[in-house]
Amino acid sequence: MTDPTYTSDDIMTIVAARALEPAAVTFVGIGLPSTAANLARVTTNPDCVLIYESGCIGSKPVRLPSSIGDGVLADNADAVIAVPEIFAYWLQAGRIDIGFLGAAQIDKHANLNTTVIGPYESPKVRLPGAGGAPEIAANCRRVIVTLRHSPRAFVEKVDFITSFGYGNGGDERDKLGLRGGPTDVITDLGVLQPDPVTKELVLTAVHPGVTIEQVQAATGWDLKTSSSIVETAAPTAGEMAALTALRNA
Repeated sequence: MTDPTYTSDDIMTIVAARALEPAAVTFVGIGLPSTAANLARVTTNPDCVLIYESGCIGSKPVRLPSSIGDGVLADNADAVIAVPEIFAYWLQAGRIDIGFLGAAQIDKHANLNTTVIGPYESPKVRLPGAGGAPEIAANCRRVIVTLRHSPRAFVEKVDFITSFGYGNGGDERDKLGLRGGPTDVITDLGVLQPDPVTKELVLTAVHPGVTIEQVQAATGWDLKTSSSIVETAAPTAGEMAALTALRNA
């Protein structure tokens, strides 16, 4: 069971914030990724540079943005430039260390879907779409994914590949000449990371009070586990205070 002093969303966000490397240049998606990135900026990683696809570089929002077009991203940014420059000069040129993404679906090879649920021609649900996520997934040196863990979200094969992870596994990503790739999938239950050879996602950590069986039951494929699985550290009082302040600003 989750400690009553924090929720499963809290620990997912905090573990994701801890995953940011010191002073990393980070391309941030809206929602859970933005919360985690901004938490890192006000706690463990004050020197990280947050970039949003609307053209804001070095954003330091005083509250969590509601969209990439939220003016709060520009208010205290180091610079605001044209969107084409963000993609051509920063992202496609390989100047971004980390991409922080969410998704509606993810499969066992870390491909992401934010386009449709069901067949593309006649979907059950039409989702918001790609935005800049495909370019982020293809060009950052490292990609971190955050999403809530359920069999509906963690499927053996996504209905549509919006953002390429490792395709069908193995060296398929390398053959396409794409940079980096997903290194951490952080959920409200634990952390999954790709196997070095097969690129299939493997459970490497669980959050306090969560069992391996819980994570496997919430996954739509036969989830393998690391031989050295660990438990993530519980949120500290400082991390919780900072997260609460961000949400309430």
